[in-house]
Order: sequence, then structure tokens, then C-alpha cells
Amino acid sequence: MTGQAQQQLKVPSGLSIIYLKIGNISLGDHPLFLAPMEDITDPSFRMVCKMNGADFMYTEFISSDGLIRDGEKSVRKLDIYDFERPIGIQLYGHLTDAMVEAVVIAEGAKPELIDINFGCPVKKIANRGAGAGMLRNIPGMIDMTAAIVKAVKLPVTVKTRLGWDDESRNIVEVAEMLQDAGIQAITIHGRTRTQLYKGSADWTLIGAVKNNPRMKIPVIGNGDIDGPVRAKEMFDKYGIDGIMIGRASVGRPWIFRDIKHYLKTGELLPEPSVNEKTDLALLHLEKSLEFKDGPRAIYEMRRHLSNYFKGLPHFKETRLKLLTTIDVNEIRSILEEIRKNWGDFRSEEKTSVYGI
Repeated sequence: MTGQAQQQLKVPSGLSIIYLKIGNISLGDHPLFLAPMEDITDPSFRMVCKMNGADFMYTEFISSDGLIRDGEKSVRKLDIYDFERPIGIQLYGHLTDAMVEAVVIAEGAKPELIDINFGCPVKKIANRGAGAGMLRNIPGMIDMTAAIVKAVKLPVTVKTRLGWDDESRNIVEVAEMLQDAGIQAITIHGRTRTQLYKGSADWTLIGAVKNNPRMKIPVIGNGDIDGPVRAKEMFDKYGIDGIMIGRASVGRPWIFRDIKHYLKTGELLPEPSVNEKTDLALLHLEKSLEFKDGPRAIYEMRRHLSNYFKGLPHFKETRLKLLTTIDVNEIRSILEEIRKNWGDFRSEEKTSVYGI
């Protein structure tokens, strides 16, 4: 998907060359990661993100309890396809023995790495002591990490947050301890658990981790990356090894393409035309139906379809139909109707900011 017009902008001095390597996985210069997101980063979405330039992706995060109990939903998330490699499997849990058992099962799916989720802020996960809940038990977090590193041959990485709350923004010290426990990269979301996704992500502490002379492993930043300008600013300002993108990619997989183009050329690509978005939405829909049963595929596509066509004028009625029908043929017809009525429409705003 390429734009027809480009805008030449003056940009800061050239980026330094940053080649990220995790274990034996080489990801090239200024790599972009697709964040693991529940009911979002399924194989169909991973495919369209890969097509648009995502360098590394993850499965949806997986419950260790669900996996060791052979829960259908958890086991299904282990499905990996050659087109999406390299890829990681992320797991969460609050019991070390269960996590170790689960990562051994996950290793059997042959991902490129195992990632531990110490960052999910959702109440039902964090209040059980899993995800970001582990930030209230740093010794337990470190012991769990060391046990997982010992249990598998694959590289182990961690995704976490700045701390539990404003009184415990201890990520600089925690990152050192996680490195000492054997992880080979760390991704940091620039908020505390109590912030959830509110307020602005604080990248100063992410930068402090990256610029800590004791840190030898790659540091990947996450939080509020909404387009090319913001991504370049974070690379320039903090020297991070990579950027992870989550919510801003939902229904906007071309964000990876746009950032890569801007980092390479200093040019902002225009918003894709509705024709281009419709082509991608149809492909995304067909692949979703291929990878999962019809009703579930349709329900989980809705958040993407809503964002694919966000901002179209006089779209409310069509949007309502698109997000309420459960008939796949009707969805296809609505998408073609969108093409017919708005096909040449292209937002005048450049892709520097998406809003999340």
C-alpha cells in the first residue's frame, strides 16, 4: 500500500544506526514491534501488520493456567505460521511453577522467543498478582524470571511498566535485576500500573534504563507512539533499540509502513485512500474467517473495521451497519458500498499523528 503523494519535511539530523539483536535474532535497523493484545493480535491481524512493515510480532498473550490445563482458547493462541516469523509467544501468570510448565509447552510451538508479561494492568489479571501485579512483588518477579530462563533454550524477554504507582517508579533498578536474571531484552511501557492507559507515557525513565551503563541488553520503548514523527522523536531523544506499537495499530496496520518510510526518507506519507483501506479490510476479513470460526471472526474484526474508516464524512449510518451485522456477505457488501461512496476520499492530514 503506497500513497500517491508525499510531503517533504525538514527533519532533525540523521538517525544513528541501531541494529537490534536478541539472542541470535537479528532485526535490522530501528525495528518496530507489534504489541501482544488480547483478541486483537490474531494471525489475520499479524499478517496485515507484517505486510505493512512490522519487524517483530507476538501472539495474543496467553494465560499460563489456561495453557497447562489445556484450555482450548489458550492452546489455539500457540498457532504460528511461517509468514509471520520472527514471532514471540507472551505468557502471564502469578505462580512460578505454572509459568515454567507453560513456557516449556510454548517452546514446543517453536517461536523465536518467549516473553513474560509483567505489564498488563487489567484488574482481573493484576489483582491476582499476574501481569503488572508482579510489580508489587519484585523478588517474586525476579525468581520467576530466573526459573523461566533456566527452563527453556529460547531467548527470554520481559514486557513491563515503570512501576506499580507513582511511589514505586523503580524500573531502572528492576531492569537491572531482570537483566541479571538472564533476560535478553526488555520492553517498557511508559506508565505505571495505576495509570492504566490514562495520561501521557513518560519516556524519561525508559531513556534512563537505556542509558544506564550497567544495561547491556536491548531496551524497547512502548507507549503513545501514534505515528512517524513521534517514533523518530523517541529514537532520537532516548537512543532506544526498538519501538513497540499497540493501540495505534488497531485498524491502522499501515502505521508501520509510515514510520519506516519517515525514518528512511524524512517524508510523511499521506493517509491511505479509502480504496486502499477497503482492499486491506477485505483481505483482513477473509484471513480472519480463515483462521477462526465465523461469528468470532466477525466480532473480533469490529474494532479494526471501525478504525479502518474512522473520520469519513457522513459515515455514521454506514458505520452502524458495519458494526452490528453478523452476516459476512453483508459485511462484504457494506465494504464495497464504502468503496463506491468514498473510494477516492483521502484525509488531508498526513500520517504523523493517529490519535489513540
